[in-house]
Amino acid sequence: MDKHVQGTPPRVVIVGGGFGGLETAKRLKRSGVQVTLVDKRNYHLFQPLLYQVATGGLSPANIATPLRSILRRQKNCQVIMAEVVDFDVAQQKLYLADGQIDYDFLIVSAGATHSYFGNDAWEPMAPGLKTLQDATEIRRRIYSAFEAAERELDPARREALMTFVVVGGGPTGVELAGALAEIAGHTLKHDFRQINPQDAKILLVEAAEHVLAHYPAELCSRAEAKIRSLGIQVLTQTKVTDVRPEQVHLSGPTGESVIATQNVVWAAGVRGNPLGQKLAQTCQVELDRAGRVPVSASLRVEGQENVFVIGDLANCPGPNGRPLPGLAPVAIQQGRYVANAIASQIAGKAVSEPFSYYDRGSMATIGRAAAVAQIGKRQFCGLLAWIMWLTIHLMLIVQFQNRVLILMQWAWNYITFNRSARLIIEDRTPKTSG
Repeated sequence: MDKHVQGTPPRVVIVGGGFGGLETAKRLKRSGVQVTLVDKRNYHLFQPLLYQVATGGLSPANIATPLRSILRRQKNCQVIMAEVVDFDVAQQKLYLADGQIDYDFLIVSAGATHSYFGNDAWEPMAPGLKTLQDATEIRRRIYSAFEAAERELDPARREALMTFVVVGGGPTGVELAGALAEIAGHTLKHDFRQINPQDAKILLVEAAEHVLAHYPAELCSRAEAKIRSLGIQVLTQTKVTDVRPEQVHLSGPTGESVIATQNVVWAAGVRGNPLGQKLAQTCQVELDRAGRVPVSASLRVEGQENVFVIGDLANCPGPNGRPLPGLAPVAIQQGRYVANAIASQIAGKAVSEPFSYYDRGSMATIGRAAAVAQIGKRQFCGLLAWIMWLTIHLMLIVQFQNRVLILMQWAWNYITFNRSARLIIEDRTPKTSG
C-alpha cells in the first residue's frame, strides 16, 4: 500500500453491474479510490420485473438502464464493457476476454444463472428467466404458440400448443403463471377467430409441499387458493423427470404422468455464475452445491483480505445458519457494507462489525390486485400486499424516467387489460444441421 501513501488512489474493481455491484460503486464516490466497474453488458437490469417483459407487459428498455448513464456524474468511476474470463489473486489481476486489469480490491458480484439440477439438456426446451434475451425468447414462444394454435387443425396438437407449464413455484414461477392466466383470460380474449385463448391450460409445477414455500404455511395456503382461482392447475410435491420437445414428464403423489406441451418455462432453481468456479479455483476454496462462493462474516473470501463476493454468487450465512436469499435488498446491503469496509480500511480504521442483513420483508405478486407479503411478523395477502409490491418495486428502479414509464404502463394495463409489448421477435440463432 506504499504507493497509496504517495498519492496513487487504490484501484477497486467491481465485476457485475447488478444491484450489489452498482451499490458498491455508488457508495465509493467520495472514498478516494479509483473504481472500475466491469460488465459484459452495458446496462443495469431490474431482474424482478423480467417476467413482465417475458409476458409482454413491459418493454426491455423499461427495466434496463445504461450503466454509463447511471454513473456519468461519478468522476472516480470508469465503466468497462468486457467479458471476465479468469482471476489471479496472487498477482491481483482480472483477466478479460481481450485484456487484463490490475486491482487493489476486487468485488465479484456476477449474479446467478438458472440451474437444471444436472439436466442441462433440458434448457433448449425449457428456457429460464435471468436475462433480457431469456425474456424476449419466452415472450416469442408464448405469443407464437397462440399464433400457431390459430392455424392448427388437429385438436390434440392445438391443445398442446395452448398448454403452458411453469416449473418452479417460487416468486418467479408464481408471477409468470399469474401473468399467463391474465394473457389467456383477458389480454387475448377477443384477438383470435379460430381459437378461444381462455381454453389455454396453465400448470404450475412445484417439488415442495407448497408454492412460495419460504413463506409461512398459512400465507402459502392463501396464495395457492388465489392462484387456483385464476384457473391455474397447481401440482405440488411433483418433480419434472424429463423435458422433451413436445412433452414434459412428471412424477407426483399420483404417480407418473406425461403432459403434451411445447411451452415450458423453467423457474425451479438457480446456480451461481460460472465465474464463481474460476474465483474458487484461484482462491483455493470449495463452492457450495448451488455454485456459490463461501464468504466470511465480512464478505471476504477465505484467506483473501482484498477479495469480496456479494449478491447471488455469495454463500453468506444468515442468523439461522442458512445462506441469505438471492434478493435485491441482500445484494444492496452487502454492496453498502463492502464499500464502507474498503473506505475504512483505506483510512486506517478497523472494521470489526460483521455484515448483518436487515430483513425488511419479502413479497410476491400473484396477479391483478393480488400479492402476498411478509413484513416482520405481519402477513398480507390480496390488494394491500399488491399495492405494497407495486410501491417497493417502483422505488427500487434506478432511473426516474423508467419509474414514470413503468407506472404509466401499469396503469394502462390495469385499466385496459392490454399488454402493449406483445411483439414476436424472430429467433436468429443459427440452426445446426443434423
